[in-house]
Amino acid sequence: MVAIGSKALSLDEVYRVLLGGEELTLETAALQQVEASFLFLEKFSAKKLIYGINTGFGPMAQYRISDEDTFQLQYNLIRSHSSGAGNCMSPLHTKALMIARLSSFMQAHSGIHPEVVHLLKDLINKNVYPCVFEHGGVGASGDLVQLAHLALVLIGEGEVWYEDKFQPAAEVFARLNLKPIDIHVREGLAIINGTSAMTGVGLVNLIEAKKLLGWSVVLSAMINEIVEAFDDHLSAELNAVKKHEGQQQIAAKMREILKGSKMVRHRPDHLYKELEEEIFKDKVQEYYSLRCVPQILGPVYDTLAQAEKLVVQELNSVSDNPVVDHHLENVFHGGNFHGDYVSLEMDKIKISITKLSMLAERQLNYLLNEKLNHKFPPFMNLGKLGFNFGMQGVQFTATSTVAENQTLSFPMYVHSIPNNNDNQDIVSMGCNAAIMTSKVIENTFQVLAIQLMTMLQAVDYLNCQDRLAGFSHKVYEEVRAIFPKFIEDSPRYKDLQKIKEYLLKNMPVQF
Repeated sequence: MVAIGSKALSLDEVYRVLLGGEELTLETAALQQVEASFLFLEKFSAKKLIYGINTGFGPMAQYRISDEDTFQLQYNLIRSHSSGAGNCMSPLHTKALMIARLSSFMQAHSGIHPEVVHLLKDLINKNVYPCVFEHGGVGASGDLVQLAHLALVLIGEGEVWYEDKFQPAAEVFARLNLKPIDIHVREGLAIINGTSAMTGVGLVNLIEAKKLLGWSVVLSAMINEIVEAFDDHLSAELNAVKKHEGQQQIAAKMREILKGSKMVRHRPDHLYKELEEEIFKDKVQEYYSLRCVPQILGPVYDTLAQAEKLVVQELNSVSDNPVVDHHLENVFHGGNFHGDYVSLEMDKIKISITKLSMLAERQLNYLLNEKLNHKFPPFMNLGKLGFNFGMQGVQFTATSTVAENQTLSFPMYVHSIPNNNDNQDIVSMGCNAAIMTSKVIENTFQVLAIQLMTMLQAVDYLNCQDRLAGFSHKVYEEVRAIFPKFIEDSPRYKDLQKIKEYLLKNMPVQF
C-alpha cells in the first residue's frame, strides 16, 4: 500500500502504484483535514461572493448565480468542458493523472466533499480509467478539458476503460457498486481546475525517460566495448576535472558496466610507448558518438534530475483556484492552476531525449557504415553482400524516427495563444508539452531497439561473446532469447516490437 496524506509522494511511490501493482490508501488524519476544508467552505461561502461558487466562470465571473442554481452551475461546467478531441490518453497516463489529482485534493485546500477522494481512490485501485482526451486544455486554469472528462466520470457519466475496453461509466459503476459523487459546493470547479493531467503524463515521462537514459548508457558502453575503444575517455581522472554531476555519474556507470571486459583497451598498453609507424591503422581517438558519451548524456542526467524535483513538487502541490484555507479561515484567489513549471520541464525532457535519440542514431550509423568502423560488413550484413540486406531496412526507420523527434522538439512553453475572451491571455500549453514529450520518448524506445538489434548482430559477427563484460553478456543472452541471430532476410517489425517491449519492461541500471 502507498499512503497519501501526511507526507509528500515520491516518484518511486508513483511508480509502485502505476507499474508495481500496489494500491493506494488514504491516511485518516489527512481525510479529516479534507472534511474540515469542506465544512469550512460550506459555511464560509454563505452570503459571500466567491468565484466559481456563486459566480460564472472566467470572463463571465461578473455574473452572479442565484442560490437555487449553484449546484446546477457545477454540472453545467463539467458537461460543457467535456469537449476533448483526438485519442483517449493511455490507461497508464490516465492513472497517473488520477493519482496527481488525488494528491492535490489530499492537501485539503480545495473545499471538496470527502466522497471525491474516496471515489478517486477506488477507481485507481480497481483499474477504472476515464476516457480523457489528449487534445483540449491549454494548461492555464489548468487542464480544464482533460480534467472535465475525469469529472464527467466522477458524476457517473461519460466512458471508462475497464477490462480492456471502453464502457459507459454508469454501467461499470453499477457492476462495481460504486456511487457517483454529488455536488455539494464547488466540486465541479475543484476537479477541473488544476495541472493534474500534465503532471500525471509528466510523471510517466520521467519514469520512462530515466529508463531510456539507463539503456542509452548500457548501449553506449557496449558499442565502446565491441569496437575495442580505448578506456581513458571513461576514466574517473578525465571526467573529474569537468565539474558536472551528470557527466561524472554517466562515466562511472559506464565503467561499472564494462567491468571485466576483455575488449576495451587501455591506452598505455598500445600507444604510450615508442612506435615506428608513420601512419596508424587504429584511430588514436574514437568518433565523438563513442568518445563523448559522458559529455552528451551527462546533461540528460542533470535535466531529468531537475525535472523530477519540480514535477514531484507539482504532484504534491495544490493546483486549484481559489485555494481554501480552513486554518486561516479564508479563501485566496490566484493562479496556482498555471502549468508553466511542468510545461518548461517537459520541453527540457523532450529536447534532451531527442538528443539521446540522435546519439543512438549516430552510434547505429557508425556500426552500419564499414567506411567508418573498418570492422564490420556493410549494414551488419551477416549473409551474402549484395544479395542480403542485413540491417539496411531498419536503419531507415531509425533515421526517420529521429527526424520526427527533432521536429517535435520545438518548445510548447513559448507557444502561448490567448483564448477565453483574452481572460487566459498567457497560457502554459503544459498538457500539450507533456503529450508531445511522451511521443518523443516512445519514438526513442524504437530507435534504441534498432540499435540493440544491430549490436547483437555485431557481437555474433565477431564471435566475441566470451570476451564481453558480464553485464553486456547478460543483456546479449536475454535479448537473443527473444531475437535470434539472423542471416537470411525476413520482416523485422515484430522483432523490433519485442525488443522495444523488453526495453520498456526493464530498468537496466540505477543511478
